[in-house]
Amino acid sequence: MPIHVDIVSAEQEIWSGAANMVFAPGVLGELGIAPRHSPLLTSLVPGEVRVRDEHDQESSFFISGGILEIQPHLVTILADTAVRAEDLDEAAALEAKRRAEEAMADRKSDMDYARARAELAELAAMVETIKKIRSRER
Repeated sequence: MPIHVDIVSAEQEIWSGAANMVFAPGVLGELGIAPRHSPLLTSLVPGEVRVRDEHDQESSFFISGGILEIQPHLVTILADTAVRAEDLDEAAALEAKRRAEEAMADRKSDMDYARARAELAELAAMVETIKKIRSRER
């Protein structure tokens, strides 16, 4: 029996459906979630979420962080932002990463540095997700 999965961002529902397996970037490492998993509530870090549906087709998404709630027959990912893998733009992510690195070097205050560092971590995770997805497609 599959597990129902909802991936939701602040803007919209990104994906909803039945799955045999879900992989998510937890704070302490990647989580693998199968049907009838023990209940869990945990934070997520920026990275790739993979959903393997009932037909063993895998879909990938990038999330910038959020919360994961697991119930025996339901997985809910409440992401700060979420993007389907095919909608990720590597060139734009690399350019934004470069700008964040410059902002860190040209910091005017500790707050600017902290903001740039958080943005850089998110963008680095996005670029890494794009690379992982591209390597699997080859």
